[in-house]
Amino acid sequence: MKVTVRFAPSPTGRIHIGNARTALFNWLFALNNKGRFIQRFDDTDIARSKQEFADAILYDLHWLGIFPDVTDYQSRRFEVYDAAVERLKAAGVLYACYETPEELDLRRKVRRTRGLPPVYGREALALTTEQVAEYQADGRRPHWRFLLPNFSSDPRQPERTEIHWDDLVRGEETVDLASLSDPVLVREDGTYLYTLPSVVDDIEMGVSHVIRGDDHVTNTGVQIALFKALGAEPPVFGHHNLLTTVSGEGLSKRTGALSIESLREDGIEPMAVASLAVLVGTSENVAAAHDLAELAGHFDPAATSKSSSKFDPAELFVLNRVLLQRMPFDEARDRLMVLGISGEHAEPFWLAVRGNIDRLADAVAWWRVLREGPQEKPEFSDDDRDFLHQALDLLPEEPWNGTVWKDWTGKIREATGRKGKALFMPLRLALTGLPSGPELADLLPLMGREGTMARRP
Repeated sequence: MKVTVRFAPSPTGRIHIGNARTALFNWLFALNNKGRFIQRFDDTDIARSKQEFADAILYDLHWLGIFPDVTDYQSRRFEVYDAAVERLKAAGVLYACYETPEELDLRRKVRRTRGLPPVYGREALALTTEQVAEYQADGRRPHWRFLLPNFSSDPRQPERTEIHWDDLVRGEETVDLASLSDPVLVREDGTYLYTLPSVVDDIEMGVSHVIRGDDHVTNTGVQIALFKALGAEPPVFGHHNLLTTVSGEGLSKRTGALSIESLREDGIEPMAVASLAVLVGTSENVAAAHDLAELAGHFDPAATSKSSSKFDPAELFVLNRVLLQRMPFDEARDRLMVLGISGEHAEPFWLAVRGNIDRLADAVAWWRVLREGPQEKPEFSDDDRDFLHQALDLLPEEPWNGTVWKDWTGKIREATGRKGKALFMPLRLALTGLPSGPELADLLPLMGREGTMARRP
């Protein structure tokens, strides 16, 4: 069977780094196995789901380098789910329940006082025709529960089978269905909860591997039972650990914490985001990969820790700097042009400054220094001012080549006796206005003799 994976967020907000981790795990797994990647929007919640969020999620995925083979929406597939419901009803594993939320809460409390697990006791299976008619006459509409499998001759007893699977990430996993209530698949108003559409779509779309966060481990036990009830072989499941903020808080689309949009707007390179999102919390060293193909070579689902991992945005800038330092001009050219950096000096300028910026947009400040001089005039002592005047008088004539800085500072050293920091710091401050930055040997030819002389204090 061809490897087929899916990423299935609900379009109710912008995706965050934790969602991107799931998308990337699926994409890289498909990449390594020459498989397919399905982008499915679980948008059965019509009230909260919005097309603008679906479009934004696709944009975020494309920015990361993920381009789905198929894009689909659950809101366009209700007929498929309706047919599955009828099959489950006919098989006797989907049953109507009429309890109100208040009645269910009271029953849970009673079970707790008796030392029993607070699961649904399947009372609806014992309803008589008269009782059902009475509920309906009162205007009650049923919700529908999936009858979890069990080995008891009396289905009202909570003695149920265990579900086992070999998890792609976590190894052998077991869910004891005795600890769970029969899940509601269809609400009173006829709308679907997450479980049924997800399983039906995985069957219909030929999903071979379901890779998602480990907050779904318990759901998997229920879903495997539902796959089998629908006559389908369950896919291979893999549950990766979740990411939290540095303070240990969970991530949420509603709060926008560490959203892909915010990281992009902060000037983070997509491969810095992808590298950290995939490799943090694994046995692999966190290093900046040039592209997703390279990252796929370091990706092993089984190398993922079973405990949650903290995502520190500060680490993104470490990776960002590495990526920028390695970025050839051909990759940066168009983006620099948008920032107003172009012309014959653009390439040598980029090669000079790329090792001294946190974000690509930071190059603009250095471009301004190159063209306009220091943005803030530094203060000099009288001795340093006299030194700089003497140094500029020694500036070689043009044409200049790559040795002009070495030649010039050699003359200055001989004439003034200065060396080390006493020589180089006043020159750096005069030329750039800053105490650190790109190599002046690289910047000086770009300033030209006239531009350098214009920096005389």
